[in-house]
Amino acid sequence: MKKFLITIFIVFASVQVNNAQTYEYQIVTVVESIVPNGLGRSRMISANESRDYTEFTSTRTEEDNDRNKSKRGDIRVKDFDETKLLNFYNLGGIRFQNIAANDAVVMSKINAMSEEGWELFWINSGVESEGGKGDGNGIFITRFTFRRAK
Repeated sequence: MKKFLITIFIVFASVQVNNAQTYEYQIVTVVESIVPNGLGRSRMISANESRDYTEFTSTRTEEDNDRNKSKRGDIRVKDFDETKLLNFYNLGGIRFQNIAANDAVVMSKINAMSEEGWELFWINSGVESEGGKGDGNGIFITRFTFRRAK
């Protein structure tokens, strides 16, 4: 009986290893302005072309301390979707209606990607507010990472 269970375990483990799934990923970034008086710009951005990070990467060692010489223009992506969003503030202060409108637009993008087979896999967000200078400027940024099976 013990040998039978071990055999079943080995067969099951090998099947699991052979069924390892690979994914492709897509990132959608939402940048929302928290600049007073509605002076900032808010956008949802998603790239339509890819880059190979290895072209812009160098491995530095004690013997080889050369940095990657890639030009910034080679890294830039010119084919991307830019969706206009509303700013969090206007002359009257914070606009909750603008936040709700942005949520509706972002949900529309998430739903469209879901219909295309993408799974919302991870969300990261952060705030840069006032830059430590008391200037009242800043952004709220959220990155939505989607994946789908290859």
